[in-house]
This record gives sequence, C-alpha cells and structure tokens, in this order.
Amino acid sequence: MRLVTARLLLRVLDRGASLSRLLPAGLAALAPRDRPLAQALLYGTLRRYHRYRPLLDRYLRRPPRPRDRLVAALLLIGFEQLAALDVPAHAAVHATVAAARLGGFPWAAGLVNAVLRRFQREGRETLERLAREDEEVAWNHPRWLIERLRADWPDHWQAILAGNDAPPPLVLRVNRTRSTPDAYRERLAASGIEARTLPAYPDALWLPDPVPVERLPGFESGLCSVQDGAAQLAAPLLDPQPGERVLDACAAPGGKTAHLLEKQPRLGHLLALDREAHRAREIERTLARLGLRAELRVADAGRPEAWWDGTPFDRILLDAPCSATGVIRRHPDIKVLRRATDLERLTETQDRLLEALWPLLRPGGRLLYCTCSVLRCENQARIAAFLARHPEARALPPRHPDGLTDATGMQMLPVRNPDRAPAPDGFYHALIEKEPQA
Repeated sequence: MRLVTARLLLRVLDRGASLSRLLPAGLAALAPRDRPLAQALLYGTLRRYHRYRPLLDRYLRRPPRPRDRLVAALLLIGFEQLAALDVPAHAAVHATVAAARLGGFPWAAGLVNAVLRRFQREGRETLERLAREDEEVAWNHPRWLIERLRADWPDHWQAILAGNDAPPPLVLRVNRTRSTPDAYRERLAASGIEARTLPAYPDALWLPDPVPVERLPGFESGLCSVQDGAAQLAAPLLDPQPGERVLDACAAPGGKTAHLLEKQPRLGHLLALDREAHRAREIERTLARLGLRAELRVADAGRPEAWWDGTPFDRILLDAPCSATGVIRRHPDIKVLRRATDLERLTETQDRLLEALWPLLRPGGRLLYCTCSVLRCENQARIAAFLARHPEARALPPRHPDGLTDATGMQMLPVRNPDRAPAPDGFYHALIEKEPQA
C-alpha cells in the first residue's frame, strides 16, 4: 500500500498530476481495507509538504537522484505517519522500509530506517527549528502565496493560511425538487447521521462528523449533493426567472448547473459548456443522478462564434478558471502544483472570457462572475478593469454574513466566523447587470 501511495505522490510532485484525478484509479488498485490510510497519507503529506520537504535536505547527505525519487516519496509519507497519523511508530517504520525493498531499492532500506528513526527521536525539535528559520516551514505554504496573501489580506492572511490546513467541512446541498433540508435532515438522523442547518445557506446541511457519500441515504437517487456553502450562493445570486435562457459557461463538474435547475425548475433553457469532453461527461453524470436536464456542449466559452446561436441570454454564470487558492483545504496539491507564474495566464483567460461572453447577455440581463480564488488579481482587479472598459455595466455587489463586500463584489475567505460554523471555502462573487436599452 505504501509503495502505491508513494508512486501516486510522485506523480503529483514530479509530473504535476491532479490528486483528485489520480485518486479514483489509484485507490482502486488497493484492497478496500488499505484505501482509507492511503488517502489519508496522500492528503496529509501534500497538506504538510512544505513542512516535510526541508527535512530531506536536513537528513540526507545529498539530494536524491532522479531515479531515486521514490525513496524520497517514501520518506515523506513516513514523516506523515509518524507526525500526524495514528499509526504505531514501529509499524510505520517497518512497513515503509518494506516498501523500499518491494519497490526495487533494497540498498535504501537501511537509509529509510535510519532517517525515520531519527525523525521519531528529534523530528518535533527539528521542525520547530526549521520553522524559526524558514517562513515556508512556519506557515506550511509556498513563499509566493504567503507573500500574496499578506499583501492582499493584511488583516486576514494568517487566518487564511491556518484555514487552508484545517480539515474541510462536509456540507450538503439538498435537491429541493425532491426534498427539503428539514425532511432530509430527519432522514439522515434515522440513519444515525447528525446534520445541522446553516441559516445563511438555505439549501445546506452541515455534517459535523463527515461520512462517505455512500452512507448518505438517497445520494445515488439524487436527494442531495456535496457542495460547500460558498459555492451554493451562485444560483440564488444569479436568480434566474421562469422561462429565461441561462448560460453556465464553465460548468464542470456540474454542481452549479444542477443548483440553477433545482432553484428554478421552470427555466426556458439552460446551456452548460465545458471545453473538455471528459469534464462535460461529469456534468452529464451529475445531472442524471439528480434527475435534471440541460443542453450540454463541449466548447470553449471564449469562442462563442463556434457554438452560440445568436439568441441573447438572460443570465450568464461564469465560474472562471482560477488558481483555486480558496479551496486548498480540499485540494492540498494546489500548494505544490500552482506557481506564481500561473497568475498572468489565468488573469488573461478571465479577461478573455468576460469580454467574449458579455455581448451574449441581453440588455437588462445579469452576469455572475465567480472564482474559488482568494487573490485580488483574479477577483476585484478583474472586475474593476472590466467595469472601467464597459460603462454599460453596473456592479450589484452581493452581501452575506460570511462575505466581505466592496464596490466590485463579495469575497469569502476560508476563515471561521466565531459566531458560526463552519468556515466557507474561499470564493468570490461579482454580479454585473447590463444597462437596459433606452
């Protein structure tokens, strides 16, 4: 199991693979009893990667050669077992040493044993010393992101970094075409699952003790979906009316598409786009499970000449590609996959999509721009620049108890309000209305 886990970790670290895409097939290769530990090792090691990585420099005489990178990955998951998981130390060391032998590195068995035993003896003190010397270790994030957050959110950056390392809450969205939050809460209770309502998110239920979706009654028949409260705000903010034409421009995996249809079952037409066929199939599966229908197309939302029929839309949802820095607690691989240099490309894409879709909106119609980013360059700066280019566009900044509203829109941060629980994902919403024709 540890050998398979280390190989999956290397695919993230060395090849830039997405953990959420690797995990289903990777876990399927393991015995069911081993899957929970493998998943915990992967998520935990990536969550604490910036804390563990310097230990390799401290404990190894020389950096691992490229062909020996699997040994380094085994050491990283060994650190996670000893530092954060409820695995007996002797079992963690023994199994990790055995994985080195099984992986074709018998020469490294002694090295792995020695390093992990040393970490067991002095790891806490070593990490404390490294944290005093290195900001990346202290905050467990890449330096570029620490600096960005400190500049963007001088009053909140420390809480954001801490929130990114906290376990993500399990929040459900109840499918109101089939049930209600109160009725589904009772059904959960009958199955021995505690759920709490979230008054600021009318369709949501929060499970303080998360369970696998397979245990959720009626999940496969479409009674509920997993969706954070912040993402659940998109449909009510866009507020489509009966008979209207709606475009969900970057729709995969389909959660917001589904919520729009649940919120307004009498829509005239909903077109959901994604540029990748496998992602469009995710939308199709989401809607089928929930018993919903929409028109799906594989298309680039930024090239409407290839798919638009010329009829304006009443509402447009643009959940733009972004750095995903607001959902690190759910996807810790973002810490190692994302680079500061990605931001220029992402902001260019965001501007391109806004400009391409704006002409498709009817006068008096509304466009909701949202991202799961907490960086101002992707959010407030993009909308401020768009409004400056388009005098016919009027911002309608949303307000919410968990949001920070300015002239462009509303930012939600993954920071817990002490009066409420849980903290939302980091999310930005900007609602823009096109001036009606005189």
